[in-house]
Amino acid sequence: MAGTLNKVMLIGHLGDEIKMHYFDGGNAIGRFPIATNETYTNKQTGEKVTSTEWHNIVVKNKLAEVCEKYLTKGDRVYVEGKIKTRQWEGQDGLKHYTTEIHVVDLTFLTDKKGQTNTTTYTETQQQNTANKAPVVEPKEASDDDLPF
Repeated sequence: MAGTLNKVMLIGHLGDEIKMHYFDGGNAIGRFPIATNETYTNKQTGEKVTSTEWHNIVVKNKLAEVCEKYLTKGDRVYVEGKIKTRQWEGQDGLKHYTTEIHVVDLTFLTDKKGQTNTTTYTETQQQNTANKAPVVEPKEASDDDLPF
């Protein structure tokens, strides 16, 4: 394989509301944390242990605006994107670093009634449908969808 790959896929819950930043020219960036959990049994004590990992999520432009409008703290989402590390110099003169997931595809897994739902948004779709509201169509399971 000659190339490289930088791809991240996460399913988790929003840990906070989306923080939006708007720029000249109509561009926007939204940032929010997602929590993913891992549960295992401690072999020595037999106790179930849950560890939570937090991920810094970044969405841009129309995708950020859709997230701000429809997502709230606690919602479950699937995000697909790439890892990027940013550095800046703080007021204290020290260099600071953060690792973020820059989203390419995002799927809402929870609708506003708390039921499971899947609606997918991509960066390019949002650029093409700038003034259209998303259509949420829950999938219904049928015998035809079963793989066996």
